[in-house]
Amino acid sequence: MEVLEGLRERLHQLRKEKNLYQKDLADFLGMTLRNYQRIDAGRVDVPASTLCKLADYFEVSVDYLLGRTENRSVKRKK
Repeated sequence: MEVLEGLRERLHQLRKEKNLYQKDLADFLGMTLRNYQRIDAGRVDVPASTLCKLADYFEVSVDYLLGRTENRSVKRKK
């Protein structure tokens, strides 16, 4: 549950920084608002593909999204 709590906190923080609503991210991810709300509340496990999309969207690492590091930087393949 710690991982889901970390994700919940980071998603709230990143959405606030970009002035986004839950609906904005639900649309971006191609899911219903209710499904995104479950992710945003830390109530469901998130597929790896969704984590990658969110990390790319916010330009942060998946580890940062999950609360496993404070380092936002992403190492891109060349």
